[in-house]
Amino acid sequence: MKILVINAGSSSLRYGLIDMPKKQTILRGHVDAIGLKRCKLVLEIDGEIKEQKKIVNDHVEAVVLALDSLKKNKLIKTFNEIKVVGHRVVHGGEFYKAPVKIDSTVIKNIKRLSELAPLHNPPNLAGILTCKKILPHTEQFAVFDTAFHQTIPREAFMYGIPYEFYVKYHIRKYGFHGISHKYLSYQAGKLLGKRNAKMITCHLGNGSSITAIKDGKSVDTTMGFTPMDGLMMGTRSGDLDPDIPLYLIKKKHYTATDIETILNRKSGLLGISKETSDIRELKELSDKGDDKAGLALDMLAYKIALYIGSYHAILGGAECIVFSGGIGENAWFVREKVFNHLKGLDLKYDKTKNKNNEIIISTDDSKIKLYVIPTDEELEIAKEVYTLI
Repeated sequence: MKILVINAGSSSLRYGLIDMPKKQTILRGHVDAIGLKRCKLVLEIDGEIKEQKKIVNDHVEAVVLALDSLKKNKLIKTFNEIKVVGHRVVHGGEFYKAPVKIDSTVIKNIKRLSELAPLHNPPNLAGILTCKKILPHTEQFAVFDTAFHQTIPREAFMYGIPYEFYVKYHIRKYGFHGISHKYLSYQAGKLLGKRNAKMITCHLGNGSSITAIKDGKSVDTTMGFTPMDGLMMGTRSGDLDPDIPLYLIKKKHYTATDIETILNRKSGLLGISKETSDIRELKELSDKGDDKAGLALDMLAYKIALYIGSYHAILGGAECIVFSGGIGENAWFVREKVFNHLKGLDLKYDKTKNKNNEIIISTDDSKIKLYVIPTDEELEIAKEVYTLI
């Protein structure tokens, strides 16, 4: 069975055609920088990578481009050959603890939850509705980023605010990147040689989160009610004193919308450096003596180490730590800074292997194994959809 997976991000769209149960990715595509002049389509077929500049104004056009690429590369003759589509949906709230077949109620709930994930649920929904229009007879399924974190206990997901806000408005920690964290936990388990393990998975990119996992289940994670909480990220602030937004509103007469824009789009690595949120560019600037770029990198590493240390304690000792995502997989210098903060955990790693971004970077005598594992959300979505149907 060939499953088409649509993974719509805030400004990109990843997709894959995956043969199940072989778990074979036939095509992998990425429409990057949607709405910008530098937008491009990158395709990977049989190990060959093709790159083309494209003008793509929104996620609807991106989905159309993705579907057309299947025809142009002769992977299908007609759209009728696509029987199943699996979509990544960022926020499922407390509605969904597992993948579901998409119907009018699911669409309504995804739209309703867009206010909690304004950068992601609308593009997710655009992908679903576009596929519904072009592929009217195809079954569609939603796999939620929040679902994996539904095992987090109440003492970890509740906030210290009046309980009535949870009852009335469902304000609680939901967690995100669950599809990635679930995939990473499975892959790390294979490397450890055991499925029931205590591990910390770090999904580090423009959006970042860290999850504590015990026996294959999430027990705590850094992102909270929205994807803004936790680590400092590319343009998001991460956790901060809740009185800061109130202070700014009172002092500078910012509106709630202004504050949302500042914390979501103008903070994090970009806000500190004033130059860029790209980790590669920050490294170059830092190496040239740019103090703010160096500070941004130091702050990021410190926060990562802070959460790893706390989760190590909560788990009663992690057996492995996994790094993934664009930063986690490639920024060896960030990992090195993190390890320098965690000397109390007696981590031992091979500096050469770390710089080469090898899969196993810990030494044989390290009590805690250190892994660099590329994530594959598309494959994880295909697996979950196939299991459901």
